[in-house]
Amino acid sequence: MSVYLRCLQRLRQNQIQTVSSEALASAAGVKSTQLRKDLTYFGQFGTRGLGYDVQQLSKMIADLLGTNQLQPVVLVGVGHLGTALLSYRGFEQEGFEIIAAFDIDPDRPRDRPLKTPVYALERLGRVVHDRRVRMAILTVPASAAQVVANQLVDQGISGILNFSPAMLSVPDNVMVKNVNLAIELESLSYFVQQ
Repeated sequence: MSVYLRCLQRLRQNQIQTVSSEALASAAGVKSTQLRKDLTYFGQFGTRGLGYDVQQLSKMIADLLGTNQLQPVVLVGVGHLGTALLSYRGFEQEGFEIIAAFDIDPDRPRDRPLKTPVYALERLGRVVHDRRVRMAILTVPASAAQVVANQLVDQGISGILNFSPAMLSVPDNVMVKNVNLAIELESLSYFVQQ
């Protein structure tokens, strides 16, 4: 659904009002039968012979993903990677706002000024509860990842984007998405060696 939404956003930017299932599927890199199957799982969309209304389908998918308004996110670990993620302004265009960051040393000098406030980890619970945050980005060292993940879960975080090179143990009601750049590079390396 996220890929479909990005394709639809590009169509809207190009002022295209309707799109066929074949054209949208091609842009998303899937077969048109797969696209139609994915979309009918959530309801009946499109008109035979006319295609999909780009605006309407975009809104439906954004509502489904919960990105029709800015979702608050916190980031924990403001080292080099955390600082880079805080500096990236593209999250807001996708419906996410990093409202606060937390670090063991919030006042240490960083290589660039940050617009997002950086707090001591002790303030995590208050910010999460006051702003009703449910998602977090974790960019701490592997040695601290599980302890910080436990703190996030204890404060009510139910979705963690984990950049730490550690596998996290969380309750079944918490979703963890692991991002390991080294593994992705290994995968690319395999294919370029062939």
